[in-house]
Amino acid sequence: MTQQFRITLLPGDGIGPEITAVAVDVLKAVGVKLDIQFDFTEAPIGGCAIDATGNPLPDETLETCRQSDAVLLAAIGGYKWDSLPRAQRPETGLLGLRAGLQLFANLRPATILPQLINASSLKRDVVEGVDIMVVRELTGGIYFGKPRGIFDADGDQRGVSTMAYTGTEIDRIGQVAFEIAQKRQGRLCSVDKANVLEVSQLWRDRITALSNNYSDVELTHMYVDNAAMQLLRWPKQFDTIVTGNLFGDILSDAAAMLTGSIGMLPSASLGATGPGVFEPVHGSAPDIAGQDKANPLAQVLSAAMMLRYGLNQPKAANMIETAVDTVLNQGYRTGDIMAEGMTIVGCTAMGNALLQTLAE
Repeated sequence: MTQQFRITLLPGDGIGPEITAVAVDVLKAVGVKLDIQFDFTEAPIGGCAIDATGNPLPDETLETCRQSDAVLLAAIGGYKWDSLPRAQRPETGLLGLRAGLQLFANLRPATILPQLINASSLKRDVVEGVDIMVVRELTGGIYFGKPRGIFDADGDQRGVSTMAYTGTEIDRIGQVAFEIAQKRQGRLCSVDKANVLEVSQLWRDRITALSNNYSDVELTHMYVDNAAMQLLRWPKQFDTIVTGNLFGDILSDAAAMLTGSIGMLPSASLGATGPGVFEPVHGSAPDIAGQDKANPLAQVLSAAMMLRYGLNQPKAANMIETAVDTVLNQGYRTGDIMAEGMTIVGCTAMGNALLQTLAE
């Protein structure tokens, strides 16, 4: 029996439309093989939405996303919109999407692909075999805490951003992290700054209490400054990391660069119910937009994450991930991951190589 899923596509800006086109073709090819039908609806977000409507997240886009089974986002932003007021910038649309869909858990894998190990700036013996999942709380913490702003104070100015979490917010991200750790190597490291921040002390207390429900997961704690150092010193010690919004923003980017290129990394943002958003880690790369130079593999792997975590289709996800592995073994590389002896291809040709592999 054919399975049907409604997918909202948010190609966005820069290279977004190019890499989205490749991901859609790959999903269609997998759908044919596994009797899965994808109904795609495209909607504007970010800079292109600003140009069309004056709003980085039109109401119609958010409603379309809410009515879908999953959302596949590409990239937003660019130099063109950098000088706009904060409320009108493309990034504000992304924050609005996360809030509007109540996406509180961000999953950022950092996996070293053996074909690209030499792209890492760290030594082979340090990064070989690294497979980390960073679980970042996405809708609380210092990015959303109140009060916030720049105020006049006694003849001076004072900037205020409040880091705040409720126990409920900590518990729900903790539960996601423990359950992911159960499906991986069964090790969870909670990262905080409990030695100086009261909000982090609450974080540590609640995560520790949660661990009583997950006897099959080994829980450890680490201060964020030490975690940043350990990611560079010996990243293989980590399996699953859970942390707050600010710390997760920084550590997930640090973990991403262990792999040598953020052009290869997908991510997922999930809520308790409703559709998740799946997107590559990289930006819109306006300098190469429209030149067929973009690396579509992170977008394709984001589609695989969508299948695995959003649609419960692990067989389809495995098929895509195997295809990516195969084309890399065949020596195909886009410019950002090019190495001596490999064959450089553009975005379209990389997509065609994936389709050829899936057709075999």
